[in-house]
Amino acid sequence: MTVYQAPREWTRVHPVSPFLGSGPVVGFLAIYGISRLTPNWVFGGEEEYGPLNEVPFPLIILGGLLIIGAVIGFGVLAWRRNEYRIGDDAMYHRKGIVFRQHRQARLDRIEAVDVVQPLLARIFGLAKLDVQVAGGGNSGVDLSYLRLGEAEALRNEMLALVARAKSTPDAVVTPDADLASGVVTEQERPAAASGPAWAVTIAEHNPQTAVPAAPERVVVKVPLSRLLLSLALSSATVVLGVTVIGTAIAAIIVGSVVAKAFAAAVGTSLFAGLAFFAGLFSFFWNQLNAGFNFTASTSSDGLRLSHGLLETRRQTVTPGRVQAVLIRQTWLWRYKGLYRITMNVAGYQDAEQQKATTLLPVGTLDDVLRVMELVLPEADAEALTRAIVGRGGEDGFTPSPASARLFDPLQWKHRGVRAGEQALFIRSGWLTRDVAVVPHARTQSLGVKQGPLQRLRHLASFAVHSTQGQVRPIAKNMELDDALELLDQQSERARTFRTKVARG
Repeated sequence: MTVYQAPREWTRVHPVSPFLGSGPVVGFLAIYGISRLTPNWVFGGEEEYGPLNEVPFPLIILGGLLIIGAVIGFGVLAWRRNEYRIGDDAMYHRKGIVFRQHRQARLDRIEAVDVVQPLLARIFGLAKLDVQVAGGGNSGVDLSYLRLGEAEALRNEMLALVARAKSTPDAVVTPDADLASGVVTEQERPAAASGPAWAVTIAEHNPQTAVPAAPERVVVKVPLSRLLLSLALSSATVVLGVTVIGTAIAAIIVGSVVAKAFAAAVGTSLFAGLAFFAGLFSFFWNQLNAGFNFTASTSSDGLRLSHGLLETRRQTVTPGRVQAVLIRQTWLWRYKGLYRITMNVAGYQDAEQQKATTLLPVGTLDDVLRVMELVLPEADAEALTRAIVGRGGEDGFTPSPASARLFDPLQWKHRGVRAGEQALFIRSGWLTRDVAVVPHARTQSLGVKQGPLQRLRHLASFAVHSTQGQVRPIAKNMELDDALELLDQQSERARTFRTKVARG
């Protein structure tokens, strides 16, 4: 079996990468060409054929081949300039033809390391490595694509170096670190993967790496039956069901009037109809793909999350990097005791937020407590439970006053905020119940905001500013004096806990 290692010298990504990367462009050109050759009545027009039918077919094929060849040729040139390597203190990546980019991901700033396999990459046994670095923006590194074993080897060694640097912060990590600490010496490193450079590795599920992955302990695994139940009890299912049933009943009663109204809404275009149904389908598919075979584990590397149906993702979030957590229970999930957890992890881009910041797609209260123990190991389980199952000012929470009833009639009784020993809890929601949890040590900044209507009622909103993500911890419509007092107290807590973390 081939043993993979993280390269210390500059190494190119896999030669198949430009072909995989050109797939969307080629697909767009193919769809565009087909749409222009398709009779116009398919799109709701009156003429039979489109304007491209006047062009000789061989000329269209030749033009398409020239465009595809140019795209692939540019991809090959970009591949020759796409190189990476790992050092003792950072992972380096350089690419670009006209505009050259040279990035480094410092190991002590790494927030998460993800190994992602889109469907097409899985067929060829390839994967891309996403390295998320503190700082946000475009500070991360994306290596597309590597052999699965190469991606795993690079991830394992990066995490081992991070763990060693944290255990001995004053020491300099070198390649001579022993194997027991997760890093092998240059003499112990096996030879790189043999074979021609163009060879494609087919579906190596458990590649052997020079630095083995740290042992892990499975904490939560989401069964498929529970995931399907959560989709059946989602608000989108209810809306879809009511729409279908209501339309059917109206069609029976009114007849052709409803049919004409539906045709006017959707349009006579076949593609518009497909887009309409695709939008309904996308929500369910995204939830199913993100929660399929979901497993949360813990190891010395940190929190490990694995999930995906067609596109698989294996995340490793390093310890202490979770900035905020949101525990959500929709109104239908309440009857089955189900919850969903999302998190803010610094570094993830907008496009990755939905896929990469799900801490638990669906689980019971016991699952929630076990998962929360991974990201807040010193949190009080009893206090967290009270924050989840209670409402408003119960269990020592500071509630919204009755004066907020005027412009917050449905929510004000359900709002509350409480500072625990390790974190701040903010709960809200009437139909959908939310509990935001922000560790004191991860508080970025604080603020009190007061709108014109709030000033009339002596109210204010207290906000904890976290990193970019889906969790936005805001305690709305608090009594102004309570909000200002909480601002002073939480500032002191954040300062104290940050000092403790800095001192180790």
